[in-house]
Order: sequence, then structure tokens, then C-alpha cells
Amino acid sequence: MWLIIAIISYLINAGVYVGDKFILSKKIHSSVAYAFYVGVWSFLNIFLLVLDPWLPNWQQLGIDLLAGLIFLATLIFWYKALHQSEATRVVPIVGALVPVFSFILGFVFLGEQLTERQLLAFLILIIGGVLISIKRTRFYELQAVVNRFRSVYGNALGGIHAEYRPTRRLIINSIVAAFFFAAFYVLIKYIYTTQPFIGGFVWSRMGSFIGVHLMLLIPSWRKEILEKHIGESSKPKNLVLFFSIRALAAFAFILLNRAVSIGNVAIINSLQGIQYIFLFIIIMFLSAKYPKVLKEELGGDVLFQKITGAILIAIGLYMLAVNLS
Repeated sequence: MWLIIAIISYLINAGVYVGDKFILSKKIHSSVAYAFYVGVWSFLNIFLLVLDPWLPNWQQLGIDLLAGLIFLATLIFWYKALHQSEATRVVPIVGALVPVFSFILGFVFLGEQLTERQLLAFLILIIGGVLISIKRTRFYELQAVVNRFRSVYGNALGGIHAEYRPTRRLIINSIVAAFFFAAFYVLIKYIYTTQPFIGGFVWSRMGSFIGVHLMLLIPSWRKEILEKHIGESSKPKNLVLFFSIRALAAFAFILLNRAVSIGNVAIINSLQGIQYIFLFIIIMFLSAKYPKVLKEELGGDVLFQKITGAILIAIGLYMLAVNLS
């Protein structure tokens, strides 16, 4: 059951990420401001308590609020990375690292372990996700990759060339976002083992709501949120687009949280390769209309590589499905 829920969540999220990229590129040119707008509406989740009223004790509330703060921090780094590059470059980086971080954190803090079949499926899903996301994988380009790495991060005795500093920031923001994503889902998994699902979900969202108010305490962020972007984002057309995307994102987020509450965190996060397949298909349909916002490179060898990645993901899914049956 959790496998189907997770797949549906990743399908919706693929569309959400394309929408987020469009807004960040065309409507709101600030990842901080966009994270603020996303987080401030977390308060609306309080109405879900009507379905299952529940109040946490002080210790539970503290953990819930911490989870919400971690998620808000994740959004800031995630939107920074998404704003710096196309979605098909950022999502694969984060998608490849989140399951690895989740596996480590889940093992250390939750004691989660994988069976041999699950571990093999986990590795196949990650490899498939990497193949379907990167653009080319020729072995003779290894030296070019090494030279590129040195250009981006700098040599031990020299600084980083200004041309590659944006790439370095993209990589750093993507890695930090991936770690925070994993930390959040491991913590929320712990919450769901000790609290009811709706209660734990709602009170953790209150942590994000508190966090957006803390963002206003930073002068530069406050100016960026209230002065530079409030006018553009408040236009009726932009508000309709924003709320439509956020409604889909909220639904996908609830589904993914539900999957995490009943499944293995590392395995669920390793399924992000499926999200990339959906993302790739969506972008193929939309790139003709929005070529400057949504970019995707595709050639014969790249297409073969993506098909190989998709086949590996299908194999990994089949192994998980058989293991759960």
C-alpha cells in the first residue's frame, strides 16, 4: 500500500517542481521569499485536526516544531538550488543523495534495516535514478569530470574561479537540501511511531509556520520578502497559479508523509527516480512552449541511457512489489 501511495506522491511532485521552477523563473525571483510564502500557509493545516483532534505534550510538541523548522530550512536551500538551474539538473542531484542520507540516518536513529532483497532493490533504484538523470556517462570523459571538479571547487593551493562559483553554490545548496530532506523524513518517521498521523503532521507544520516569522527577524530577508516581491506575487493571476501549485504540493506532501509513516524511509526516498521519469515526461511536453524556463537535452546516446535507467527503476519496483506481496 505504501509503495502505491509513494508513487502517486512522486507523480504529483514532478508537476509541482515544474510549477515551482516556472514561478521562480518568471514570477518570484527569490528563493527566500518563495519559501516564506510556502511556509506561511502551513497554518491552514490546523483545520485537519477537525478530523482527529489531538494535543501533544510539551516534549512531543518540541519534536514536532523542530521537524517543521527543518523542513522550512530544506525549502530555502531547495528553492535556492532550483532557482540557480533547471529542474532536470537539481532534482537528480537531490534525488540521488536523499535516499543515501535517509539510509544512514534511518539506521543510526531509527534502527531501520533492509533485507537483502530490499537492499538490492534500493541500490538498483538509486543507479536507475542516476542514469535517467545525468546527461552522459562516457568513461573517457573521466578526466574532463576531474578537471571540472577542480575548476568548480578550486585546487588546494588556489581559489575558485569566479566563473564556476554559481555551480559550486548549486552543488552545495543541493547537498544541504538533500541532507535536510532526509533528516526531516527520518524525524517525521519517528514522530509517526509515537503520535497519531494527523496530529503529528499538523503540529509539525506549525513548526514551519513559526519558522517563517523567524525569517522576518533577519533584516535582509525581511526586506527581500516584504519589499521586493510582495507586489508581484500578490497579483490575482500569480496568486491563482501559486495556490494551485501549493494545493497539489500539499496533497503530495500528505501522501508522502503517509507512505513514510507505514513504510521504510530509505526505500521510499530511493523511489525518487520515478519522480524524475515523470518530470522528464512533463518537461518534454512543456519545453516547446517554455524553452527558456524548462530545458532538456536529448540525443541518441542520452535517450538510451535514460531508457536503461527507467528499466532499472522498473526492476527495482518489481522487486519491492514482490517483497511486499
